[in-house]
Amino acid sequence: HFTQSLKEFMDCVKQTVNNHGVRGLYRGLSSLVYGSIPKAAVRFGVFEFLSNKMRDESGKLDSKRGLLCGLGAGVAEAVVVVCPMETVKVKFIHDQTSANPKYRGFFHGVREIVRSQGLRGTYQGLTATVLKQGSNQAIRFYVMTALRNWYKGDNPNKTLNPIVTGVFGAIAGAASVFGNTPLDVIKTRMQGLEAHKYKSTVDCAIKIMKHEGPAAFYKGTIPRLGRVCMDVAIVFIIYEEVVKVLNKVWKTD
Repeated sequence: HFTQSLKEFMDCVKQTVNNHGVRGLYRGLSSLVYGSIPKAAVRFGVFEFLSNKMRDESGKLDSKRGLLCGLGAGVAEAVVVVCPMETVKVKFIHDQTSANPKYRGFFHGVREIVRSQGLRGTYQGLTATVLKQGSNQAIRFYVMTALRNWYKGDNPNKTLNPIVTGVFGAIAGAASVFGNTPLDVIKTRMQGLEAHKYKSTVDCAIKIMKHEGPAAFYKGTIPRLGRVCMDVAIVFIIYEEVVKVLNKVWKTD
């Protein structure tokens, strides 16, 4: 299955480049960029807020509490940022690959979606997105917290260098991919241009299972694995380094 998925991924890349050039690999980039910064801000802001409330007397956060804090961060980013941005992104990408694209650009696409469907049109698949992002960040922060505590051992003041942080982040990213790709598939279907085919998140899952089988829930695992591992590794490195700087210049005691 891994070899087949990798072959399908490479064939997809080759076909996209042949048909649309290298530029075709960057469709939907604008909506991704516009959403990435506020998404990370909400995610880590909420995680820091919750984790500061849940640390023990010594300031340590165990992995179980890290999971709960990650869950809260994931739900917050899903509602505030991810759902509307992902809905627009998926619609925009699907539109650009259609025979007669309706959207001239990202902002035009947002304007047209809101004009024709209202703000509700940017919140398609909210339940699936909350489930996906909540489980996503719960898994990532659980793994990251567990690995961080293991690495520090009995020395809570031991610092993590960026390389170690990157490796731990990549592992956390891989765990989240295998843990919630089915939810990601459902979320994407619920936010696409053909979302009207599904009555609800549960109906979407049932129809995928009925018509395509269980393997359909893991479509795109290989390309997502490569992207997510690198993404999570980089984001956690930036997060850890920013926290180090803030702890030096912003004393809260």
